[in-house]
Amino acid sequence: QVQLVESGGGLVQAGGSLRLSCAASGRIFSIVTMGWYRQAPGKPRELVADATGGGSTNYADFVEGRFTISRDNAKNTVYLQMSSLKPEDTAVYYCNAERIMTGSGFLGLHWGQGTQVTVSS
Repeated sequence: QVQLVESGGGLVQAGGSLRLSCAASGRIFSIVTMGWYRQAPGKPRELVADATGGGSTNYADFVEGRFTISRDNAKNTVYLQMSSLKPEDTAVYYCNAERIMTGSGFLGLHWGQGTQVTVSS
């Protein structure tokens, strides 16, 4: 059984910063890809950024250099450092983990429960 738990969301003023964390627990040997998605009210869930265990990263266009994704593979944790936040960044942020190698073999996509980020103008 693998669980993802996010933390670090909250309320911040425009221009401020937040750091999100997501820790995966369970009998995990490695995780190929971990990422962050977000979903604003009335909108579909969208990719923010993802990162492989080898260090490759991918960002959505709207990030525009404001966010940085990083991983601590030893802790099965992914981080999202967000700076220069805008009101339009307000959303529930979800982490995910894909292709998880466990003692029982490879597992597919898993999602965290989400953490609210609210950016006030």
